[in-house]
Amino acid sequence: MANHKSSLKRIRNSEVKRLRNRYQSRTTRNAMKRLREADKEQATTLFPSVISMIDKLAKNNIIHDNKASNLKSQLAKHVNAL
Repeated sequence: MANHKSSLKRIRNSEVKRLRNRYQSRTTRNAMKRLREADKEQATTLFPSVISMIDKLAKNNIIHDNKASNLKSQLAKHVNAL
């Protein structure tokens, strides 16, 4: 166990950030699943919000920028193919 106050605080902060990152990424993955299962009209309305969620994950370094680009590209291809 840590002995310094600063390391104890770091442990607390890390846990809060881990849970927040986990919640955001799980929510985004669920939204992507809903988008893939949706019909054309529903998918076009969901698409901007899902893209926004992916961009926020990339901005906060939860996922890599290139992974975000790949996900957005795949979703755009899927929506356009409907």
